[in-house]
Amino acid sequence: MKEITRLPREQREAIAAYGARTSWPAGFVIYEQNAAADGVFIVLRGQVVLRNQVSAGRSFVPWVATPGETFGSEGLEQHARYATHARAEEESETLHLSTTRFSALLREQPAHALALIRQLMAERTALLEKFGQYATLTVEQRLIAALIRMAQSREPRPGAEPERSPVVPRRLLGELVGATRESISLVLGRLSGEGLIQRDGNGLVITDLDRLAARLAQPGQRGGIVVYDERGDTQDRDNAIA
Repeated sequence: MKEITRLPREQREAIAAYGARTSWPAGFVIYEQNAAADGVFIVLRGQVVLRNQVSAGRSFVPWVATPGETFGSEGLEQHARYATHARAEEESETLHLSTTRFSALLREQPAHALALIRQLMAERTALLEKFGQYATLTVEQRLIAALIRMAQSREPRPGAEPERSPVVPRRLLGELVGATRESISLVLGRLSGEGLIQRDGNGLVITDLDRLAARLAQPGQRGGIVVYDERGDTQDRDNAIA
């Protein structure tokens, strides 16, 4: 199971001297799509959801930034504009480096700047891999991949007891997976019936992360289930695709 790549805590603490810390309440829009962009954000606490409006009433989530990850890096380009909306999914804290401060970091602390650049490249790779999933994976596989990533989204605190798997909002899953509500409901029903996930209010909690990861790694072991795949607006059986 591939772990999330994070900017190390010691690097964040060193870079903090060059940035501006801000706390955001849950639901706060940090910036809007097409707004003038400047610099890059680093998540220190919480979660920031990046969202694109696809059509009236529908949206798509290409990325959820968690502690040690970045967002808004398009702001490092010249005359840049943000490609998405950025919204704090829960109470969050970020560090913002303007282009001017990022340049100062490069000059004065090249090792820390290099660590940040490596983090940006790792996230770009993860994003490319995610988009590759839409061409090669079924709805069930994409949903499992999204659940696993969200389960890994909490950064362990030094010396603290491991936290249970976070609650994943059901409304966020559809945007992360890029599938219809019918597809999501069918797959979640199957995973719940097998004891891999359970409901928690309006969200979901993974109850057996190892089995869920094994299911993604060995898709050929799945039984048949009809899913509605938006990519072709057709009904397919997972075992026929595998």
